[in-house]
Amino acid sequence: MKIMDKITYSNSGVNIEAGEQTVNLIKPLVKQTFNENVLSHIGGFGGLYNIDLSRWNKPVLVSSVDGVGTKIMVAEKAGIYDTVGQDLVNHCVNDIFVQGAIPQYFMDYIGLGRLIPETVEKIISGLTKACRENEIALIGGEMAEMPGVYKIDDFDLVGMIVGMVEKERIITGSKISEHDVIIGFPSTGLHTNGYSLARRIFFDILKMDLSDRISTDSKTIGEMLLAVHRSYYPLLIKYVEKDIINGMAHITGGGLPGNIKRIMPDGLSAVIRTKTWEIPELFQFMQNKADIDNEEVYRAFNMGIGFVTIVDATNVDAILRETDGMVIGEIIKDSSDSRVKMIYA
Repeated sequence: MKIMDKITYSNSGVNIEAGEQTVNLIKPLVKQTFNENVLSHIGGFGGLYNIDLSRWNKPVLVSSVDGVGTKIMVAEKAGIYDTVGQDLVNHCVNDIFVQGAIPQYFMDYIGLGRLIPETVEKIISGLTKACRENEIALIGGEMAEMPGVYKIDDFDLVGMIVGMVEKERIITGSKISEHDVIIGFPSTGLHTNGYSLARRIFFDILKMDLSDRISTDSKTIGEMLLAVHRSYYPLLIKYVEKDIINGMAHITGGGLPGNIKRIMPDGLSAVIRTKTWEIPELFQFMQNKADIDNEEVYRAFNMGIGFVTIVDATNVDAILRETDGMVIGEIIKDSSDSRVKMIYA
């Protein structure tokens, strides 16, 4: 009778030693994001963060949870892991910033089929880079090695962010009024949305590789698809502090129409004129090669505009002088339920 090998956690697919090695690798990176409000240490059961009440009158916590979607599959295909960490933080920062929130702390979840310490270190290096750039502390997280749930080389990445905003300064869109101007700010690419469609176009339909280019002068497809999701917080925080922004929208899944309508008051519509900015080559290529109509492509992709602010006309010139923003539309009275009118001509 054959004697079975001794059953251990390791030969079941979970390597505790690799987990400990990973924690030791990422500790110096994570500590770089700490500030005086972080009261806990890396490896504790929970992250502790002090609220400095001397800086706030009536603080409201603003939180969000998100992932980077199937952009992870492009990162896996390319063997590049640091950029998705930056994507995750910047995406989450933008999501709470639209309400005027100042980022405070961040936490992450990494689920893997196999824990490779060097790979996780690269992911965390991206997270901590973006945390430093957005002045936010990474106070904790979870690495879960789950063979059977994830394929051996697959991973998933999720983040949770908490910010604060003074109660009377929450930006909801309620101040938006007729004749306000819509300013759009360029994206760096797809950001973290539309990758299921983009992967189908490039890899399934066109049979292209990450090293291919869509034109002689373009970056490679891999470089274009892995371009880091932009954070608009450092660029726009001073205008929030000046209280001159009536509404903001992060252009994620659903595109310009799907996200701007989320902040529009009753009786008003946002008119977006797509000829007011140059559509980046990447989006033009995908639309033309896959023969996607305008309505669909502007719902699937950001089409070169990653963030919008809505302001009174008197504040437009100052923002345009100091940023890379551009006027892409205006607010009109409208009794219909459309909330956003896309003008393609």
